[in-house]
Amino acid sequence: MNPRIITVSISALALLLTACQTAPKAAQSGIVASSFPLASPTFDGTSAAALDWRDVLIDPRLQALVQIALSDSRDLRIAVLDAEAARAQLRVQRAVFWPQIEAQAQATKNRDAGQSAGRIGGSEEGQQARTLGQTQIGLNLTAFEIDLFGRLRAESESASAAYLAAGAGRDAARIALISTVADAYIAQRAAQENLSLTEATLDDWRRSLAMAEQLKAAGRGSALDVAQALGQVRTAEADLAAAQRTLSTSTNALTLAIGRPIPADLPAGLPLDAAPVVTILPVGLPSDLLEARPDIRQAEHRLSGANADIEAARAAFFPRLTLTGALGFGHPELNQLLKSTSGVWSYTPQITLPIFQGGRLKGSLDLARIRGDSAVANYERSIQVAFREVADGLAQRETYERQVASQSAAVEAAERRLSLSDQRFRAGVDSRLELLDAQRQLYAARQSLVTLRQSRYASAIVLFRALGGGLREAAINDQS
Repeated sequence: MNPRIITVSISALALLLTACQTAPKAAQSGIVASSFPLASPTFDGTSAAALDWRDVLIDPRLQALVQIALSDSRDLRIAVLDAEAARAQLRVQRAVFWPQIEAQAQATKNRDAGQSAGRIGGSEEGQQARTLGQTQIGLNLTAFEIDLFGRLRAESESASAAYLAAGAGRDAARIALISTVADAYIAQRAAQENLSLTEATLDDWRRSLAMAEQLKAAGRGSALDVAQALGQVRTAEADLAAAQRTLSTSTNALTLAIGRPIPADLPAGLPLDAAPVVTILPVGLPSDLLEARPDIRQAEHRLSGANADIEAARAAFFPRLTLTGALGFGHPELNQLLKSTSGVWSYTPQITLPIFQGGRLKGSLDLARIRGDSAVANYERSIQVAFREVADGLAQRETYERQVASQSAAVEAAERRLSLSDQRFRAGVDSRLELLDAQRQLYAARQSLVTLRQSRYASAIVLFRALGGGLREAAINDQS
């Protein structure tokens, strides 16, 4: 068969396969709304992703803890190492575009044992043993593949996408670490304030119990009053044990979050009523999330890598052209090695066309397509999850602000009631039961206020994380 006809047939086959196969469809548009619900134009003109984490976590003690975590966290260190490993793998993959040249030097010697004596030309003549040698030096080109159909380029693009995805994963780990430390710190501050509140309440109720006992001894009170006051004290003692346990566990969680024991020389922290975390954050538009959220960028890079894998699997059907060559010198005498007459060279092009592999190539292509469709679904899902997290954060922001304000007013009302009940009890107008109920109401109202403040700051931290905030000082360049 004419070689030209073979070449034309192979090229036609390549064009036909290229035309028949298509990359997976891109992520569908319109999977989320064009704007967030409950977004305020006053505060939501830009995105909180442009803010540094110190602009939102303003508590100096919290800032010191976050800085420790960023320096010592094992999870963040693993994510950084994964990104470095992906970058090294990218360098390895890109090396296939360059010829691999090796220098080689070789010297061989062998001894010929000779032949037995024989008659030559009517006379007997023996042949003696000889020692033969050969010295060679040269440069070798080892199986350099010409990327005719883009298989190597597609594999390089896949490795590049993996590197960018690992970098986005590193950013996601950083954001997660900052929010984890902040949430653990707020939980610890709330546990400390609950413990202080319980201790102060227990002291007040113990004094009330002592007064009830004194009044009973003086004949002005009853055993029922003492029993009620004693029950109240025992309840506060049980709450104290629970508050101590909560503080211990929240401290352990904070210690784990920062990666080492909490230092003793940290700056003083702000109380929860002093706004240690900014709660009014700008959210921008849903389209901003595509660049701000590292997990979305990671899913996008993985989608690009899946597309490249399909191209590589498709190109595996085509012929491969490899080149092998050598250039050097060889001579039995070392001093004659570099003479022009001792030069040697070889050049071996080789073309390989897959004919039958038991369906392996077709299976690899089908697998790459399935993974591509899965990458599209994961990309779209990551966008939807991000949209929902931001929408939830906005809903929580709106409701927590009103709820905390109402609960603060409820605490003030409970304080006024307790003051009036105490005055009326001392004047003999109301019974002790009314005073005890006022004390319990104030205690419960203060506990609820601490819990609501914790929840409000926790929701602000979640919203900051959902918006992709906290990366301004460590923004990476996605240029490979």
